[in-house]
Amino acid sequence: MDDFEKLLAKQLEDSEFKSEWEAIQPELVIAQAVIDARKQSGMTQQKLSEVTGIAQGDISKLERGSANPSIRTLQRLAKGMGMMLKIEFLPVERRAV
Repeated sequence: MDDFEKLLAKQLEDSEFKSEWEAIQPELVIAQAVIDARKQSGMTQQKLSEVTGIAQGDISKLERGSANPSIRTLQRLAKGMGMMLKIEFLPVERRAV
């Protein structure tokens, strides 16, 4: 476990922090998925911008987690990277009390 993971584990003991952390997870997952897909496709943000017509600054905001992209935008990005968009609903893990 690295220092960040140790700090995060400690912070997650605080119920208010944990609630906020869980609330932002979908945005962070999307941001990381875009970063991973773009790198896998071998594209820079600039090249992806040129291919999709989405401003490089907007791609950067999305990858930082400071933008809330529409499904249409995510589809354009996926197509520009030669990929398809897949969205899943997964069951919430139930923890024993």
